[in-house]
Amino acid sequence: MKILSAQQIRQADQHTISHEPIRSIDLMERAATVCAARIQQYSPAGTPIIILCGKGNNGGDGLAIARLLSATDYQVQVCILDYTPHESEDFTANLKRLTDQAAAAIWRITTASDIVLPAGSIVIDAILGTGINKPAEGLIADTIRRINESGLRIISIDVPSGLRTDEPTDARDAVVRAWCTLTFQQPKLAFMFPESGEYTGKFDVLDIRIDTSFIPESTCTYFYVSASTLQPLLKTRSKFSHKGTYGHALLIAGAYGKMGAAVLAASACLRSGAGLLTAHIPACGYQIMQTALPEAMVSIDAAQDQVTMAPGMDPYNAVGIGPGIGTADATARLLKQVIQSVSGSLVIDADALNILAQQRTWLEFLPPLTILTPHPKEFDRLTQKHDSSWQRLETAQQLAKKNNLVIVLKGAHTATVLPDGSVWFNSTGNPALAKGGSGDVLTGIITGLLARGYEPAVAACLGVYLHGSAADLAVQDIHPESLLATDVIGHLSAAFRQLYGSKEL
Repeated sequence: MKILSAQQIRQADQHTISHEPIRSIDLMERAATVCAARIQQYSPAGTPIIILCGKGNNGGDGLAIARLLSATDYQVQVCILDYTPHESEDFTANLKRLTDQAAAAIWRITTASDIVLPAGSIVIDAILGTGINKPAEGLIADTIRRINESGLRIISIDVPSGLRTDEPTDARDAVVRAWCTLTFQQPKLAFMFPESGEYTGKFDVLDIRIDTSFIPESTCTYFYVSASTLQPLLKTRSKFSHKGTYGHALLIAGAYGKMGAAVLAASACLRSGAGLLTAHIPACGYQIMQTALPEAMVSIDAAQDQVTMAPGMDPYNAVGIGPGIGTADATARLLKQVIQSVSGSLVIDADALNILAQQRTWLEFLPPLTILTPHPKEFDRLTQKHDSSWQRLETAQQLAKKNNLVIVLKGAHTATVLPDGSVWFNSTGNPALAKGGSGDVLTGIITGLLARGYEPAVAACLGVYLHGSAADLAVQDIHPESLLATDVIGHLSAAFRQLYGSKEL
């Protein structure tokens, strides 16, 4: 799914109006209808609804929502902010429709203190929408601050008022802090970043049937990975296949006291479809690995407590390195050896990334389409300190282009950055993944998918999606506070089944 800019969204609306054809006010009615239905899901009948409307088309959406909700069992009050004498045509038309229906109380607001916010109300933010190009000020800014301070649940229509959709929002700006954002057709770029996430809350992407012929022709850098993105790319198993058909993975992982990372990565690798797995581990981990995961073959390092010498690379379709290996000099030399000799796809994570951070010139010698899987601090150590997630992503795009890499920049909407500079944001996962071992599991999943035969870009996006999906399924049974990385592995099968759906044999 493409993530369109604010300008492209306006163009998509106009394209739909021209080519469906449909009047703009009828397209607004379509959007208001799906919003009203979703608001009803979130709010019991009889709930007081306070709808704050600007005088543009976002305000027109709010007026149409008010009319639809007031025709049911909701107590609806509309507050129109009189910050300008100008009104959009569709705002004016929807105001007449609402007035004619005479089912909702309508207030003209000139001072934010005049807004009454009863306890237990739901506040609908339909003030500004995507058209903002400067910070909110005056009455609008005062209103935003007032509703933010109310402690009430706020639902924003399309985007939280005051939020810039295509660039960072200054923390000093007045921006609605929504509990939920009901956005139209596609998510907005700002929704993908933690600095903006505090304003959007959770977001629902609502289908308002924008003419789909416009979207494929739109030039786009940013994408949102959903099940429909990945399902056409899934591989199925042949009746006459064997374990060799599905690839041989090598995981180089573990050190004394950190064998758990190796076990987690190895288990996730096998659960991701690899036909064979060899785990190269220090001698101290032999009994641990053979006991914990009998399905894995083991290659024992000459050193007792750390990995220092890689096995031959020729038998392996994919190599993952980093979980729990430490950063000792001998281990750093091993990483250099792997970079120089690997013949299959390569995944670099955890301590292997920290070694690269100490040897940045090695980045230029990484094999094409090597996958790096850093969390933000690891990425900053690898490159430079960043002041924002937006800045960090820009650096990741530059690095991926320069060195022909796939970079999995981990976060709430993990961004997979491809060598062409395109960014694929993930749609699955939850805060329960913020726990030790989650990254080791992701490394194992991606390595297993590479061995299985997926191209690096697909393996990265698919691995991130499955990792998050397994966590989403796990929290249905296990409270997020109690979720372990092993629980994510335990729900990988369900994540695969859900994604494959009817495509399974």
